[in-house]
Amino acid sequence: MAPARFARFAVVAPASAPGPWQPIAGGLTAPQGFLAAGITAGLKASGKPDLSLLLAPEGAVCAGSFTTSLVRAACVDLCAERLAASGGLARAVLTNSGQANACTGERGLADSLTATAALAERLGLAAEQVLICSTGVIGVPIPIDTLVAGLDPLVAALARDGGAAAARAILTTDLVEKQIALEANLGGRRVRIGGMAKGSGMIHPTMATMLGYLSCDAGVPAEQWQAMLRRVVERSFNAITVDGDTSTNDTFLAFAAGEPLDPEHVAALEAGLTAVAQHLARAIARDGEGATCLIAVQVEGAVDEAGARAIARTICGSSLVKCAIHGRDPNWGRIVAAAGRAGVPFDPQAVALWLGQHQLMAAGQPLAFDRLAASHYMRDRAAGTYLGSDPASGDTVAIRLVVGAGPGTALAWGCDLSDQYVRINADYTT
Repeated sequence: MAPARFARFAVVAPASAPGPWQPIAGGLTAPQGFLAAGITAGLKASGKPDLSLLLAPEGAVCAGSFTTSLVRAACVDLCAERLAASGGLARAVLTNSGQANACTGERGLADSLTATAALAERLGLAAEQVLICSTGVIGVPIPIDTLVAGLDPLVAALARDGGAAAARAILTTDLVEKQIALEANLGGRRVRIGGMAKGSGMIHPTMATMLGYLSCDAGVPAEQWQAMLRRVVERSFNAITVDGDTSTNDTFLAFAAGEPLDPEHVAALEAGLTAVAQHLARAIARDGEGATCLIAVQVEGAVDEAGARAIARTICGSSLVKCAIHGRDPNWGRIVAAAGRAGVPFDPQAVALWLGQHQLMAAGQPLAFDRLAASHYMRDRAAGTYLGSDPASGDTVAIRLVVGAGPGTALAWGCDLSDQYVRINADYTT
């Protein structure tokens, strides 16, 4: 049996958001017309919630982003195929937790088809309008009879305030639910965005062992919505890492339904979508298996944003950097070494580096700094007791790296690597 994880922590909406966007309650069902539910259907031996449903309003469009792994669960391919065939028209997504239903042969697809057809019948929809996501242990099929038996109570539980229940029902090794909602006044009209996600281990770009869902009550043409989602994912879920592993079921689905926005407000809408996705992505990284703190790496001065993001992701993914932060060791050489192997050209003589407020390098040269104070900075962040100049960032260890004078800037997020991660994953199925 796996040992207990570190203590639970709070994942809350940010105190502020970009531009006109403000945090509100409600999660995935905050936008107008969206319903959700989450129940315990008996798919997990633990007796925890394990079946979730999101229902979008009529006329909704859906965009998706999926794992790039060659080993994919049947539900991933089914979602991608249905969205491509329909031009992005979908109304519902069903999620079972406890079984990944990946590497299960022909049964994997058959069970996904059975589940979506049975749900479509109960919702009065065409089967092609229903998507399915699965999460859990690879190689374990869905107890399909148990799932189908749970559909009637699941549909009966659909509610305007069902976002929180849905967010609980998609979890596996997660310690906390991950959800958020934002609201803005765009051109005299209230627009809301909601989201939920799950993920804790096997997290790494591109896409990871995560499921994410987004809802929005503004209408956007399907092709434009997919393009927006692609950019949003690149700046959020593709900018996090926990352990360098990706998996078989990774899926992010975004639904939009409502009156179209004026073109002048589309950029503001995308900023809100990015804020929601980045909050969920950071929550996944902070909830990394065995983690005690979030790591945020900001890279500046690269040739372009893509290059900056590649460097930031490499630093976040370095096992040596992650171990040093867990040990509260300001071993800055590991940070610049990771940057140097990111495959992005920069001038080492232009490098400047900060750990929190402590500057460690300038013009490619090391600086004298208070090692004990830098260590205490990381220790206090992990303990949630940091009292420095930016306490609003809570338990985040901040790394800032300048690699030149270019316009490229990007953020990536990760977490420290502890002995608990090894113990959790050594005993995962036993």
